Amino acid sequence: MTSYPKINARRLLQRIADFATIGATPAGGVNRQALSIGDRTARRRLAELAVARGFNVHQDAIANLFIRREGRDPSSPPVLIGSHLDSQPTGGRFDGALGTLSAFEVLEALEDTGVDTERSVEVVSWTNEEGSRFSPGCMGSMAFIGAGDIAGWQDTRGTDGARLGDELAATLKALPEARMRPVGHAVSAFVEVHIEQGPVLERAGIPIGLVTGVQGTRWLVVSFSGEAAHAGTTPLEFRKDPMAAAVAAIAQLQLVVMPADPMARLTVGRMSVEPSSVNVIPSRVTFTIDIRHPQEDVLSSIEAQIDAECRASATHHMVEVHIEKHFDLAPGKFDVAIVDVIDNACERLGVSNMKLVSGAFHDALFVSKVAPTAMIFVPCRDGISHNEAEFVTSEHIEIGAKVLLETALSLARGPILNAP
Repeated sequence: MTSYPKINARRLLQRIADFATIGATPAGGVNRQALSIGDRTARRRLAELAVARGFNVHQDAIANLFIRREGRDPSSPPVLIGSHLDSQPTGGRFDGALGTLSAFEVLEALEDTGVDTERSVEVVSWTNEEGSRFSPGCMGSMAFIGAGDIAGWQDTRGTDGARLGDELAATLKALPEARMRPVGHAVSAFVEVHIEQGPVLERAGIPIGLVTGVQGTRWLVVSFSGEAAHAGTTPLEFRKDPMAAAVAAIAQLQLVVMPADPMARLTVGRMSVEPSSVNVIPSRVTFTIDIRHPQEDVLSSIEAQIDAECRASATHHMVEVHIEKHFDLAPGKFDVAIVDVIDNACERLGVSNMKLVSGAFHDALFVSKVAPTAMIFVPCRDGISHNEAEFVTSEHIEIGAKVLLETALSLARGPILNAP
């Protein structure tokens, strides 16, 4: 008779430490950008671990990596668990890797005790979740659901000038033991463990977040165009100053958008000035605005506010304004039944939890379009992420893995849920 599977916390923590050496930075983080040599090295190490345990290893044309432990009914859609291995240029060791390695630990825990599951359980490491080297992010999960254009991405150039098609081919070639499979296949459910990337869980002293959805995101590019003029000789009434218009609009938006709605997010993250001279009134100022909200109608309302404020500022400062939308990702809701399965797993383990909406988008958002999906968050210190200082305690790593194991067991043994 087999014993009940258990997470081997020491093994998992060692794996996280080992993978953190791949692309390690001097400040304790990782630089393991998508399709880079470091990314290939991490994929190879995971595949070698899988082969050593007798698991099946596959990859698809976008280099999504799958590790499969067979169930009693191989024809039944598998339970999919995992995350990603790529990082930001100065990323932390937990973002993505924690979810992928926790998922692999679940497979090992099942194998350690010889537990049979009705359905197969697969670990996935999605390609290019971060989008830091090649844009867009979440390429692997987008392609998986049929929303990405692999052929159209081939000539995309990375931040280092590399061609995506060349780096993708090299990445696939570097793992010949992984059998090729078509992009996209049926799954019964997908669950992703991830660090919260925010301070809510830590401040509340709660170890697990039940993620019910992901807020929508829109990226706008705003350009104010005026007239370059001498900084010392041009009086106020003759100035057509796009910087004055931009500053006034940004200040007003910061005053009215987030203070009015605790769920709203507005960020100006990039700005360029032309001609960028110390003694010249600019001719053009361009900046980005990232807006987020879990409700699409509110997101549209915020976008309308931005349009109105920018146009009013342009009129007041006698300049022109042009606004373009460069990215529009609708809010996503995760499957209530999967969230309940995770909640029940927490209850059986005696682990407290709270429901959260993710402020960042993840591969799970895209997979949720084709399969019942939810996420498990664990706290990260001070909410810091995309940063070499990113940190998760050993206790929270272990709890997250235990909840994932209990969840995966329930899904692999229970009835198949209907896809959205």
